[in-house]
Amino acid sequence: QVQLVESGGGSVQTGGSLRLSCAAYGSTYSTYCMGWFRQVPGKEREGVAVIDVDGRKSYADSVKGRFTISRDNAKNTLYLQMNTLKPEDTAMYYCAADERLCYNKHHVPRADFRYWGQGTQVTVSS
Repeated sequence: QVQLVESGGGSVQTGGSLRLSCAAYGSTYSTYCMGWFRQVPGKEREGVAVIDVDGRKSYADSVKGRFTISRDNAKNTLYLQMNTLKPEDTAMYYCAADERLCYNKHHVPRADFRYWGQGTQVTVSS
């Protein structure tokens, strides 16, 4: 089992940048599939980015070219660098982890993660 703690959220203007961090505690972080998700009240949770144990990454179309997911296994930390932020990026951002495979046989990234953080709010003003 793993515990996840996000940080780095805040308020920025359109075009600004933020870096989210997710510290993992309690298990073998380096063997976990990791992901970032976001949710706006009243809407379904949206997958933002996923990174596999071998570093393979995938992104939602809405953030490609602007967001970068990365992991530092030595520090048990997951990151999400967010650049050129837009008002539609405003959401609660959640870190997620799972010890199961990151991708299915059709190379679709996992969405049903077992472990979740409490979330960090990102607000982008126009």
